[in-house]
Formats: sequence, C-alpha cells, structure tokens
Amino acid sequence: MDKLENKKRIGILGGTFDPIHVGHLVLAEKAKAELDLDKVIFIPAHIPPHKTRDDIIDVELRYAMVEAAVSDNESFITSRIEIEKKDISYTIETVQALQQKFPESEFWLIVGSDAQLYDWKNVDELFKICRFAVAKRPQFKIDEFPADTAFIDGAFLNVSSTQIRGLIKRGESVANMLPEKVYQFIKEHSLYV
Repeated sequence: MDKLENKKRIGILGGTFDPIHVGHLVLAEKAKAELDLDKVIFIPAHIPPHKTRDDIIDVELRYAMVEAAVSDNESFITSRIEIEKKDISYTIETVQALQQKFPESEFWLIVGSDAQLYDWKNVDELFKICRFAVAKRPQFKIDEFPADTAFIDGAFLNVSSTQIRGLIKRGESVANMLPEKVYQFIKEHSLYV
C-alpha cells in the first residue's frame, strides 16, 4: 500500500473475490477512467459479514488470485488491510483506517447497484466519509445512494463468482470469465471442483 503515497483520488473495490473475475476488472477500469482515479485498491474480505456460505475458500488463496488478476495493471493494487484484521470485515472500518493512513486522499467506494447498503454497518456514516461510484445493474434501484454518487454505465458484465464456481464444479469452461492468470491459478490448485 506504500504505492498510495501522494495519490489523491483512490477507488476502493472490496469483496469476497471467490474468485475475482473479469467483471470486477471491467468495473475497476471504468471507474478509474470515468472518475480520473489515481489508483484502485482491491481489498479481499477476511470474513465477509453478509456471506453465510461455509465453503468460501481460504483468504490467502483469494488474495493470491486478486494479486494475479491485477499484476499487469500499474493502476491497480491489492491490500491486506482486512486480512490483517483477522475478523469480520466492515467497510466503514476499512475506509476509516485508510483515511487515517492517507488523510490527503479522496476515497471512492466502487460497488454495484445490487449492493444491499442498508444491511451494512453504519452506512449513513459511510455516506459522509467517502464518495460512491456505482455500476448500474439491471433491475436494481439506484435511489438509495447519496446525491453525490457517480453512476457508471456499461460497467456491468453478466458474470458472477457464484456462476463461475458452479461451472467449474460441473467441469464446464470459465476461461473467458477470468483473467488468464486467475484461470491458471484455479486449475493449478484444483479450486472449486
């Protein structure tokens, strides 16, 4: 995260990333371009608060996939901030920690319009301390976001981690849904089979 020094406009893309896929990267790229972000930080959740699956793969494997996915893009970096916490990952706490470390930066939280924001811890406080960049997704309302939200058109790809895990389990191809390095990592480690 030392790569954030002197950066002013930072995007935050958090998630379980089980696995990270091309949709995440397209969203980050669109947000970076439309909002003139200096960097986008990818933050894998150690213990996601709203995921109840007991088959989420180990966070170190998920982190390695994120690292592989962003390694060729100098505008993208990864952070272990939620992994090092070793507890439930709440976005409000992550943003506050980043603001303490980089007080001169403006943070943009990148999410899809399907985010269940009012299930999030202290979401009203989160609205006050960072800006939101929201990918419009079909059939999801956008009226619960703050007035200063930036909406990103064309960033939604019809691909999901759930879909990818299911296809792998059935032995079907997912090569076009994943960055090549992530695809190879999954094959090498026999994940999701």
